[in-house]
Amino acid sequence: MSQRWNHNIHYHSRILRAVPPGATSALDIGCGEGMLARKLRAVVPHVTGIDLDAPSLSEAGSYDDDISYICGDFLEYPLEPAYDVVASVATLHHVDARAGLLRMRSLVRPGGVLAVVGLARPTMPRDAPYLLTAAAVGAAHRVVKGHWQHPSPIVWPPPVTYPDMQALAAELLPGATYRRHLLYRYSILWTRPYA
Repeated sequence: MSQRWNHNIHYHSRILRAVPPGATSALDIGCGEGMLARKLRAVVPHVTGIDLDAPSLSEAGSYDDDISYICGDFLEYPLEPAYDVVASVATLHHVDARAGLLRMRSLVRPGGVLAVVGLARPTMPRDAPYLLTAAAVGAAHRVVKGHWQHPSPIVWPPPVTYPDMQALAAELLPGATYRRHLLYRYSILWTRPYA
C-alpha cells in the first residue's frame, strides 16, 4: 500500500476544500498522528494540532515539519480563538457533542471556517440501506487501497445519531452545511460571520 487509507482519510479532501483563500492559521482538533495536520500545512502557513493521545502525538512529532503539537484536551486547553480553519475528523463523538461544537465554534475567527467530519450512530431500520451500501463500497475500497488502522483510541458506538447531529449543527451553527456521507461519516461546514 503506497498510501494510507481508511474511512477518515477518505474524507480529508472535504476538509481541505473548505480552507478559505488566504488562510494563515489552522487548528486540527484530535490530530492523532498528524496526517491531516500535515495536509493542512501544505496550504496553510501555521498549523497547530491538539490531541490527548500522547503516543499518537509522539508519532506526529517524528515528522520533519513545523507544525505545533499540543498534548491536551481541546475543551479545556487555553487555545486562542483566532483560527482561520478549525478542522476535526472523527473526534466529536469522543466528547459531549454540544460542548464540543460550542468549543470548536469559539475557536474560529470571523470569516474563518469550521470543518468537521464525524461519526454518528445509525438508527435502524431507517439506516439499513446506508449501512449495506457503505459495507459494499468500503470493502471495494479496501481491496484496492488496503486499510490503515490508526493507533488512536476508538469510541464505539458513537453516542449521538445522525439526525441528532444534524439538528445540533442547525441549532449551534446557523447557516452550516450538514451532509451525510456514504462511508459511515457526516460533515459539517460552517463559516463564522463577521458580525
